Amino acid sequence: MKNLFSWQRLWPHLVAVIGFMILSVAYVSPVLQGKKLSATDEIQALGGAREVMDYYKQTGERSWWTNGMFAGMPAYLVSADYPTSIPTKIGQAVNKLLPAPANYFLIGMVSAYVLFLVLGAGGWLAAIGAVAFSFSCFNVINLEAGHISQVIAIMYAPGVLAGVILAFRRNWLVGAALTAFFLSLELYANHVQITYYLGIGIVILVIIESVALIKKGLGKDLVIILGGLALAAVVAVGTHTTRLWNAYDYTKETIRGKSELTTTGKDAAAKKGNGLDKEYAFTYSYGLGELLTLVIPNAYGGASSGPLSNNSETFKAITSRGIDASTAQNIIQQLPLYWGDQPIMGGPNYIGAIVFFLFVLGLFIVKNPLKYWAAGVIVLYVIWALGKSLAGINYLFFDYFPMFNKFRAMTMVISLAQLLMVMVGIMALSAIAQKKVTAKDLQKPFLISVGITGGLMLIMALLPGLFFSFKSANDPMAELAQQYGQQAQSPEFGQLLLNSVVQDREGLMKGDAIRGLVFIALAAALVWFYAQDKLKSTVFYAVLLVLVIFDLFGVDKRYLNNDDFVSAYVAQGVTTPSPADEQILRDTDPDYRVYDVASQGGPFNSAQASYFHKSLGGYHAAKMRRYQELFENQFFTEKPNMEVLNMLNAKYFITPDQQGNKVAQPNPQAYGHAWFVKSFKVVPNADAEMAALGTVNLRTEAVVDQRFASKLEGLKAGADSTAKISLISYKPNELVYETNANAEGLAVFSEIYYNVRNEWQVTIDDKPADMLRANYVLRALRVPAGKHTIKFRFEPVSVAAGSKIDLVSSLLLVGLIAGALFVESKRKKSA
Repeated sequence: MKNLFSWQRLWPHLVAVIGFMILSVAYVSPVLQGKKLSATDEIQALGGAREVMDYYKQTGERSWWTNGMFAGMPAYLVSADYPTSIPTKIGQAVNKLLPAPANYFLIGMVSAYVLFLVLGAGGWLAAIGAVAFSFSCFNVINLEAGHISQVIAIMYAPGVLAGVILAFRRNWLVGAALTAFFLSLELYANHVQITYYLGIGIVILVIIESVALIKKGLGKDLVIILGGLALAAVVAVGTHTTRLWNAYDYTKETIRGKSELTTTGKDAAAKKGNGLDKEYAFTYSYGLGELLTLVIPNAYGGASSGPLSNNSETFKAITSRGIDASTAQNIIQQLPLYWGDQPIMGGPNYIGAIVFFLFVLGLFIVKNPLKYWAAGVIVLYVIWALGKSLAGINYLFFDYFPMFNKFRAMTMVISLAQLLMVMVGIMALSAIAQKKVTAKDLQKPFLISVGITGGLMLIMALLPGLFFSFKSANDPMAELAQQYGQQAQSPEFGQLLLNSVVQDREGLMKGDAIRGLVFIALAAALVWFYAQDKLKSTVFYAVLLVLVIFDLFGVDKRYLNNDDFVSAYVAQGVTTPSPADEQILRDTDPDYRVYDVASQGGPFNSAQASYFHKSLGGYHAAKMRRYQELFENQFFTEKPNMEVLNMLNAKYFITPDQQGNKVAQPNPQAYGHAWFVKSFKVVPNADAEMAALGTVNLRTEAVVDQRFASKLEGLKAGADSTAKISLISYKPNELVYETNANAEGLAVFSEIYYNVRNEWQVTIDDKPADMLRANYVLRALRVPAGKHTIKFRFEPVSVAAGSKIDLVSSLLLVGLIAGALFVESKRKKSA
């Protein structure tokens, strides 16, 4: 392989990678001082994973169950490691090459660089495309929010696409190896939604390429290519068998699975089937006009809230009413500038004015058939991102397209559309650089492209009011203006404030449109002079790269900048216990729960309590459906059923006092770890079970679904006042109880029932026992008279069997890559 890895071949790419590393660190330079990005979602994830991480540090054993959130849930999607999966180890190692989040930019640039090299672009153009993709505003905003797995999945996507394209370019073995490698890393990111959207696009590409080969009479080659790609997919998926198996099983029990409750209303069909509630799934959808933010970042005001300058109309309006400048400056620092329909907006998904121009130019001058595939898939992705704005189309996808209804926030698919836009743009530059398009042939499409892109910017800079009102139906600014008007005892002032913010929103669009027009003009001039041979290639590439960096960084820094980084000490401050936490932590009971209503976002949108306690709440997109339904039907009602909290052993409540400080309140009514009931009620279905919870005394009576009735035959639960059951040993994945009773009885445990594949191994005196479900979500057990030891041990078969498949597949992956390198080296030597 000496020829394949010769210094002459490698050094340009090593220089590119070093350049990527420098650029990545330069963007987030505070990491050089040891500072960390303070990201909300990452902090939430840390809280949810605290229990199992601490347990691993203490014992060296990985627990696949945690009681840290939602009264108990599998730890598969909270914190997990897969020691027999080589791609997992590679992914973890790559993440450590640079301090976060610089490492994620590096991954994206290297991955995209490989794609553009496969497409035939030179090193310079590949590097320009890599920068344009990696630093698109979508990636930056999601890093700032802490959506790390999503970003990693996006960053590895170009590499997967590169492998598939290479396989169809008649180098099937290297293409298969490259596909397997990057797909295994894509799956390591553990963001199935991005992988799903990417997979749909690739399936369309495979179909198109297959038809093309059949038409050329290359059926034999097609069989080999498809066989290689199939092998790559199987091997890559196999390296993550445990992870995917866990997720597959768990999904059945989450809000993405099927509900047993019947319902009425417009979403009845969706709730009865498998998948998310339709309204919930389409909560985040772009409006048609919001597509402008791809090229004019402030077209819709930017983020949900943001600052205005002292030159703004709002500042002038406030000070015109006699309010001092310092107060006015405070008011304009956090205003609801975003006026779209999405509930929360972290910022625009800006792809860059230069990329927009190159993409449009590519649609006219690129002859590569991949252009048509890319354009078609971009349209598909954009349709999906529009969500309920194109309900007639997207609701059909939701109801009938496989797995489509498992995901929400479909707006994230726009990131893959942006990748393809960059790809078409780089293909356009490559065609010009390789003289596939003459200066004469370029003239007309060039002028049309400038007219379309520059004309759009010019219209939005001059006459945006003809197309937009800069207000939304539920404009948060209207409510805020009303509040200020009431405070000032002047409704006119409130209306003045609203009108001035609307003017500033329009001004923000105009400003970014002018900005975009300038970048398009500079890039167009650069391309034109280069095509006319009036610029040397090195000058053209260098200046274009600088322009792309300035274009993207100028917008990116509005949302992820040095101010978002804090010292390690401050970053750890979010995990400092409050006096209420410290009071609760003095309790030596190993297994009780806390219900926190004082954290921002509420108990079911915050994992802060989970960092210190076993919490009834938490923060995760994959909540267990039964648990969610329990609270929706029994607690989040006009008359909350407090017995729900008691049976879940909510020993403490955390509430805010009048000053907003957290206060710990003991709950003496909590049932404890487990209890014997005096009677049980068998009901025919889930609806009856849910209804019964509000009519019986759950401390003395259990409600059991009919499907478990056979396990209770002959049992006569009685009033044995001497019966005792106590927890004697606690681990996240193992609970041991001692019982002592004069007669056989039914014990209910304040632990969440989860039994998709008999993961909980239950024994009484080391002999297998049948676990039941009671009270809709809890475990129950038929316990014989006398003294006994009961053990619950969480041992998923998916982990035991999956880890072996992970290892075998990982070795096959290594063999596939080694074989491809060997064959390619031989081919290079003989060439």
